[in-house]
Amino acid sequence: MVDTPGKDPVAGSNPALEALPVALPVDDDSLKGKISHMVRQSMANNPYFAAGGGLMVLGSALALARTGVIKLSRVVYKQMIVDLEIQSKDKSYSWFLDWMARYPKRVSKHLSVRTNYIQHDNGAISTKFSLVPGPGSHWIWYRGALIAIKRERSGRMIDLVNSSPYETVTLTTLYRDRHLFDEILNEAKSIALRSNEGKTVIYTSFGPEWRKFGQPKAKRALPSVVLDEGIKEQILEDVLDFMKNGKWYSDRGIPYRRGYLLYGPPGSGKTSFIQALAGELDYNICILNLSENNLTDDRLNHLMNNMPERSILLLEDIDAAFNERSQTGETGFHSSVTFSGLLNALDGVTSSEETITFMTTNHPEKLDRAIMRPGRIDYKVLIANATPYQVEKMFLKFYPGETQLCREFSTKFRDLKAEVSTAQLQGLFVMNKDKPQAALDSIASLSTPTTIH
Repeated sequence: MVDTPGKDPVAGSNPALEALPVALPVDDDSLKGKISHMVRQSMANNPYFAAGGGLMVLGSALALARTGVIKLSRVVYKQMIVDLEIQSKDKSYSWFLDWMARYPKRVSKHLSVRTNYIQHDNGAISTKFSLVPGPGSHWIWYRGALIAIKRERSGRMIDLVNSSPYETVTLTTLYRDRHLFDEILNEAKSIALRSNEGKTVIYTSFGPEWRKFGQPKAKRALPSVVLDEGIKEQILEDVLDFMKNGKWYSDRGIPYRRGYLLYGPPGSGKTSFIQALAGELDYNICILNLSENNLTDDRLNHLMNNMPERSILLLEDIDAAFNERSQTGETGFHSSVTFSGLLNALDGVTSSEETITFMTTNHPEKLDRAIMRPGRIDYKVLIANATPYQVEKMFLKFYPGETQLCREFSTKFRDLKAEVSTAQLQGLFVMNKDKPQAALDSIASLSTPTTIH
């Protein structure tokens, strides 16, 4: 072999060694130079290294280092980061989304629209749009802490309760700031409850669940509903007695539920009284329409056993659904609820506990005797057309202090000898706002059928 001038014969024989970096030239006569020369010679004579083994060792070392870094990062993540998952089936899910939609220190590039659609009694329609954080990543700065929020929607999983895609919201922050999760949820809860404070929430059935109907209504004061003397006081006393005697029912093995039937002509104030009673008790109202086409026995049972807490169940015009154990489908109504299904839902093995049920009807004579027995209807009362007592109370409510005109109005009302509903009476007073004399002069119109043009 002929040595190339200026090159180390050993290094020249091994390309791998030529790639080795040389930091500084060394003196071959020094101890350091001799050691370096021996290492280079031994590496050159090593067939594994010459065949690329050194690169394999280097690659393995890098792989081990990468694995170590990943494991270390996971440990650090677990020790320093904390997550909170909120599922869409949890009640706090909607509370949190509403709270986040209002929170100002938020960075969101994914938004969803929520439309509130209301059709008023006069046919007018009003809509209100609100933008809430949509599926995707969001960031908020809350009390000095940065919180990452991720809303995810499953494309495969469906929430069986409301048939909507299953969703989760995950909050991520430093472990030291984990106490902020409780503060956020409590804040969201307070806002949700405050929005309903002093109001009555109306629920209607939607599939197998209860949903809010429109916006919460201002509580109606009980004195604003004028029934015949002593009626509303007696009903309120009975309801309060039921509510405070749960243990008494339990000790005697009696199902803890109470059913009320208010019957009488249309416009006599049955539904208005129930709304005012709910406001007095600080309860909500769940309205169930037995005439709904897709309502079945099973769904009826499910709804009655899964009402929102502190709610009155209202079954309006119950005579319209069943008449002497025959469904009125023969006259155009098609209901899947059977009469026995209704009885079982009210007072059966699967019936709900701790419930207050109000039923209304304009035709009590059409109701089957089976539904009238105690345990299904425990308290029934006639809410009739306006009596002289109601006439005087309503007149003074609309025209305070007009005692003399009230006496005259009451006398003329008796002379009419006509069946007048409280709704008609209220309509007359509304037409003559702050005009008691005009109301007195128009009293004869109460006995005349209203003509709609």
